[in-house]
Amino acid sequence: MAKNGQPNRLIHEKSPYLLQHAYNPVDWFPWSEEAFTKAEAEAKPIFLSIGYSTCHWCHVMERESFEDQEIAEILNRSFISIKVDREERPDIDHIYMTVCQAMTGQGGWPLTVVMTPEKQPFFSGTYFPKTGQGRMVGLREILLQIADLWNTDRVKVLAAGKNISQTLEDHLSHAESSGDLDEAVLQDAFHTLKENFDPVYGGFGQAPKFPTPQNLCFLLRYWKVYHEDQALKIVVETLTHMFQGGIYDHIGYGFARYSTDEKWLIPHFEKMLYDNALLAIAYLETYQATKNELFKEVAEEILTYIQRDMTAPEGGFYSAEDADSEGVEGKFYLWTPGEIKAILGENDGEAFCRFYDITQKGNFEGENVPNLINQKTLSQTKIFQEQRAKLLEEREKRIHPFKDDKILTSWNGLMVAAFSIAARVLEDEKWAQGAARCADFILKKLRNDNGRLLARFRQGEAAYLGYIDDYAFLTWGLIEMYQASFQPKYLQEALLLSQDLVTHFYDDQKGGFFLYGDDGEQLIARPKEIYDGATPSGNSVTALNFLKLARLTGQHEWEEKALGILRTFSPTVSQYPSGYSYLLMALLFRLSDTQEIVLVSPNGLSSLREMIREINHQFRPFTVVLAADQTLEKDIPFMKGYTPQNGQVTAYVCRNFSCQAPITDINQLQTLLDDSQIQM
Repeated sequence: MAKNGQPNRLIHEKSPYLLQHAYNPVDWFPWSEEAFTKAEAEAKPIFLSIGYSTCHWCHVMERESFEDQEIAEILNRSFISIKVDREERPDIDHIYMTVCQAMTGQGGWPLTVVMTPEKQPFFSGTYFPKTGQGRMVGLREILLQIADLWNTDRVKVLAAGKNISQTLEDHLSHAESSGDLDEAVLQDAFHTLKENFDPVYGGFGQAPKFPTPQNLCFLLRYWKVYHEDQALKIVVETLTHMFQGGIYDHIGYGFARYSTDEKWLIPHFEKMLYDNALLAIAYLETYQATKNELFKEVAEEILTYIQRDMTAPEGGFYSAEDADSEGVEGKFYLWTPGEIKAILGENDGEAFCRFYDITQKGNFEGENVPNLINQKTLSQTKIFQEQRAKLLEEREKRIHPFKDDKILTSWNGLMVAAFSIAARVLEDEKWAQGAARCADFILKKLRNDNGRLLARFRQGEAAYLGYIDDYAFLTWGLIEMYQASFQPKYLQEALLLSQDLVTHFYDDQKGGFFLYGDDGEQLIARPKEIYDGATPSGNSVTALNFLKLARLTGQHEWEEKALGILRTFSPTVSQYPSGYSYLLMALLFRLSDTQEIVLVSPNGLSSLREMIREINHQFRPFTVVLAADQTLEKDIPFMKGYTPQNGQVTAYVCRNFSCQAPITDINQLQTLLDDSQIQM
């Protein structure tokens, strides 16, 4: 039994979250055969606790319960206790979160589950205080009651666990449908989002407010196809209000996880890699669509934050920064007028406080989250650039929030996509270099001897067979890298990863892709996820990836697999289309006029720059571009037929399965690229 001051088994793990619990008096196990063997041998139930390192309420539950000697004694006496980092093991997390949502009607972290030694759950919940508070039952009472029930009526408990597990398996199994998704679900999703849109502060619904960038990216495409101005207005107003709010770090850049209020004023201060990747993409695409410089600047600031604070020496990107520092939520980010004036001087300090709403009264526990909610002239932020830099320099001297420095393949894939889109849209080589360093690092260091992707890298160790999100998100990033750089190796790697995904994850019987591979640990269920939540689902991203690969390579089998995903999940998606906005982006790509462009040059990539610039100038979500290259002819046999005309740079443009005569004139290219008449 571990005691205070003595480490438990978690001390040998790499996960920052597990290491945070390594000195708890609870005799924690990592998820392992050792734990389940011991539970079976001693006939004890499993107490499973799932969280992540930057989770505020995980920290609270640790302080109240897992560092408490009385709770530890109950757990150590009557249970086998297992800690899981949800970011390392999304397979375990997904299964037991689904259980919790089914049993309680809600979910979240920390996730608390009690189950049999056979991994069959019979109790679940989220955060519990040590002792009961109002209507909230205490963990101490729960543990004692479960221990008593286990000893006095175990047959009933085991039967409940078996029944829940069977129901779970049925629930998580999606059978391919004969029905196809059509335009009706697109319009349903748009109308739902329009109804939920907050016309005062932007975003959707009421507090707490989450960024949901894939909703915005869907609306941009909906606007492009249907010329629906309200869709674009929702995106523009939401992105503007989010930037104005305190959810955006006006001193050091980057977005927090969510806002606790409808104004985007007070954030939950943790910063996640995936939020910032997806938001950077939303701002970049909206800049392309509107040419509003504000959106370009915000995207550049997000990526600047990632390069400065979240990039490992090896090139990968770290996972998250905590909400807490020195045990206080948000302390690192808060200011008083006195602090500002001491750094900037009386005059500049007064002007800064007035502009960024920093007052004596404060807006968060007597101190201030800088914000621009009441500002009408956002262009004036440039006036304070020097002052913000001084404040950042001073803030760096504070005790920083904890940084989760593990490198996750999936979230890195999202950031590779963001950096690559920035490189393409903004024509800035530094973003291309950042994407390449990360992608090259993952492709080299996060693969096993069989070529299988691995999910996590930390302190020199790569571990855990990759999940669908690792394959889907990295493939997305590699496709974007190819579209930005036209380096053949990135398209070839995207094809290899996609083939690997089909081999290990595809459900030949019911369609769609499983969360974990056939060579991974087999849990009590093998789920398939389609809901586009904090991140888009692996199936949604894969559907769009495969549609793009079909257009890029001419290999129809990629499109067939993508259509299979759409069919498999059509009954689920049809019930609530706006919950699957990334999948609907794939559907829009499938139903819309698409353009395929092959560029051929007698003099290498540099001579293609003018045509590439013309293609990238506008928001063209339904266009894919190839640069002819002999090294790609094995993967794309049709490429052999494309040659420069009269020794000049030549563009071959195909639209809606119809190809035009090759062109060498940039003005002709502009005419052919005109997508104002894009149709379904």
